[in-house]
Amino acid sequence: MTEHDAGRRRVLAAGGALVSLAACGASSGVPPAPRRSAREVQRPHLSHGLQLGDVHADRALVWARADRPARLQVEWATDPAFKTVQRVLGPVALDASDFTAKLLLDGLPADRQLYLRVSFHDPSSPELQSEPLLAQLRTAPARARNIRFLWSGDTAGQGYGINPSLGGMRIYETMRRRNPDFFIHSGDTIYADNPLQPTQPVPEQPGVLWQNLVTPEKSKVAETLAELRGCYKYNLLDENVRRFNAEVPQLWQWDDHEIVNNWSPAKDLRSDPRYTLKDPLLLAARARRAFLEYAPLSAAGDGGQERLYRQIPYGPLLDVFMLDMQSYRGPNTANDQLEQTPDTAFLGRQQLQWLAQGLAASRAVWKVIAADMPLGLIVEDRDAAGNLVYEGIANGPGPARGRELELAELLGFIKAQRIRNCVWLTADVHYTAAHYYDPKQARHPDFEPFWEFVSGPLHAGSFGPNRPDDTFGLQVVYQKCATVPNASPLAGNQFFGEVDIDAATRHLTVTLRDAADTALYSKTLEPG
Repeated sequence: MTEHDAGRRRVLAAGGALVSLAACGASSGVPPAPRRSAREVQRPHLSHGLQLGDVHADRALVWARADRPARLQVEWATDPAFKTVQRVLGPVALDASDFTAKLLLDGLPADRQLYLRVSFHDPSSPELQSEPLLAQLRTAPARARNIRFLWSGDTAGQGYGINPSLGGMRIYETMRRRNPDFFIHSGDTIYADNPLQPTQPVPEQPGVLWQNLVTPEKSKVAETLAELRGCYKYNLLDENVRRFNAEVPQLWQWDDHEIVNNWSPAKDLRSDPRYTLKDPLLLAARARRAFLEYAPLSAAGDGGQERLYRQIPYGPLLDVFMLDMQSYRGPNTANDQLEQTPDTAFLGRQQLQWLAQGLAASRAVWKVIAADMPLGLIVEDRDAAGNLVYEGIANGPGPARGRELELAELLGFIKAQRIRNCVWLTADVHYTAAHYYDPKQARHPDFEPFWEFVSGPLHAGSFGPNRPDDTFGLQVVYQKCATVPNASPLAGNQFFGEVDIDAATRHLTVTLRDAADTALYSKTLEPG
């Protein structure tokens, strides 16, 4: 047992003050809340655990939610006994942000294990303070050291919610036990468009019913800001998720299900009887606000907007580039345009230039590009008239067209600038795979070969596989998928990926794992 592991266990033993399901307001399958003293009623409480995010060498973000207006406070120390404490006061959580608050801790020591106490206190009566919750994180290194991080996506979708009889979302506990430095959530952090019912048939086991914990906000599609917020609060009911959140800093991005399946500015909700709100742009605006309130990220400035794409430097061996494939995309179309137009935008011009410049300027050995959709898998959809359209970049066999033109430009730039060691990580398609993009097999061969690894879902229906597109020579080296559509988590097709970077050899190893922590496939890459 390492010193880091020992410290982690001491913190958990000392501060297992995780919120109860009753405190989170679940509507079924929840025991009644115990009686509290008058003083307990008066003082604020942390209602949904805490989250850690966007960790750098000198800073990290802390997220928490109060049950009333209250001021966030974080104490941190370099020892689990908190012998020497730094205390930082954060903002007051108000109803305008659903009582969520974020505090960016800066001036932190690099490459240190830090222990945190997080609490809220009454703004006008500081002596009325919540019970603290404990957390820990390790800051990014300033010098080369071994690095381990995980990624996956797609949490609580396709009707599969928290099943208390099965221990909830247990894959989060599996990931926690891998002891990663951080975790990339590749999108579909919620399923706003997937309501939950108390029971749901399990397709891979006829006659078996999946049992769900259900809240009012999760019993219908999320349209209002309150309902969208409720989707995030639902996931935070799960003890495995809360325990993971208190120990593993996360890097979040969003995908379509934070809004609605296969969202684009041209999404037509008029024929969907589940929605009373028919404006896809207004729905997206509400969804973005809820995401920004509940995601443990500090959005970058972008001309007055809160930008979601960002770079996370993690020492001399690693830079992580977090993409946003939703905010700047054009409409989902037949995707067969011969020239770039506003309709072919996917990353968008500004984000595309940011990524190209960031990759060129990076001095890290490995450049990990976190995407919320695979590059070369075909994801089809139908528009309101029944015409075939495409949700992603790929559009079927042939030369680069439509959204593929943007990717071709980026890959050509990487080749021309001789940028080495780019690895793509993604989720979205609800199975796990290793893809090698080979210019010798491509219809558009003007790029250097690279790898893309896919993993997910975390706790959702499993599917697959999607058809590969030959434009950029996608070769399926490994994949594991469900044998029936929308297989439940009981089928075992729940996946996450693990990345290990060895400081001595500078090798990067990707391992695809399942919820039982079985290593399914592994690939070691040497730096170029």
